[in-house]
Amino acid sequence: MQKYHNNNYELEEYEKELLKALNKAGYKSVPNLKREMARYRAIAKATLTKKRNINIRISESDLLKIKAKAARKGLPYQTMITSLIHQYSTDQIKD
Repeated sequence: MQKYHNNNYELEEYEKELLKALNKAGYKSVPNLKREMARYRAIAKATLTKKRNINIRISESDLLKIKAKAARKGLPYQTMITSLIHQYSTDQIKD
């Protein structure tokens, strides 16, 4: 039986209870654990990197200014908007 443990970080109380139950239940590892872990990592990565379409309303003057700036940089305006959103969401652009 595999013992599940934690040596790297402090667990919260509910996590300790889950770990205790997991160890007590005597679960067995799945066959081909490494392959299964790689498969689920790939699924998680694909989920997180999947692009989504959104619709927004923006003033015509703002859109024209964004298109002009994008053209000066040699970018499609949608790519520039996506880049700006990414920079904001990763705190590269502050409030």
